[in-house]
Amino acid sequence: MPSSLAALFRDLHHRRDMLFLPNAWDAASAHLQARAGAQAVGTSSAALCWALGYQDGGTLPVGELMAAIRRITRTLGVPLTVDIEDGYSNSPEAVAELAADVVGCGAAGINIEDGAGSSELLAAKIKAIRTRTGAAHPFINARTDVYLRSLAHPGPQAVAMVAARAHTYAQAGADGLFVPGLVHGAEIGQIAAATHLPLNLMLLPGLPDGTRLALAGVSRLSAGPAMFLSAYAQLAADTAAFLQCDTADMLRRALPFSSVNGLFPAQSAPLRSHTATSIPHATR
Repeated sequence: MPSSLAALFRDLHHRRDMLFLPNAWDAASAHLQARAGAQAVGTSSAALCWALGYQDGGTLPVGELMAAIRRITRTLGVPLTVDIEDGYSNSPEAVAELAADVVGCGAAGINIEDGAGSSELLAAKIKAIRTRTGAAHPFINARTDVYLRSLAHPGPQAVAMVAARAHTYAQAGADGLFVPGLVHGAEIGQIAAATHLPLNLMLLPGLPDGTRLALAGVSRLSAGPAMFLSAYAQLAADTAAFLQCDTADMLRRALPFSSVNGLFPAQSAPLRSHTATSIPHATR
């Protein structure tokens, strides 16, 4: 992982303007997002799983995850952050090794979640990742599922639980706090005020617009699986129209072949070099 991309990604969370982070599922989607002006790109675990033929929720083989990251970072010129779900293990040491491998594939950051697990377990994973990745210093975005899994009643109870977890994760070495499912303006502001970590939300129905989010203290808005779902809704509609020989709209909307082909180098590019920030494997 070039240190310049890691440093840039970290800096993007501390600027005046909120970071809008589109989520990709393959090299083409990531490159199109970067060409459209995205300053950084993230993977969506759900979208990546679906694109590779798996259900979301810890079912993606690690080897396929690594191959997907390498395909994206091979020629991508902006920082990539990777969703590693819960790290695919309850062992902090195993999760740290996975994170080191993800960084070694070119990622500038990672998302890691508590899910239904304890905050203490995620804190232990974050500490292990921070120790294992050392000078590479990827941006660790700690995701808490308090809202997404309804672990507390919305309102003061949920806000207090998120604030407590934010403190725990910050103490462990997290760089950001991701709270998917949080959509109510007042609670967004309360949580942003309760932590020094940059606050990341996920695009969902009912979420305030970008201006209001920024005023509430949100640093980053992630698209999550929304772009995949939108793109594949269009694919389903185009397929249905094609089967009825109704192709005019599809052809009119389509990107030029040369535009997409030109996203990638004419010759096979080598894997991104990680010599300066490679993370040697610890003795296992």
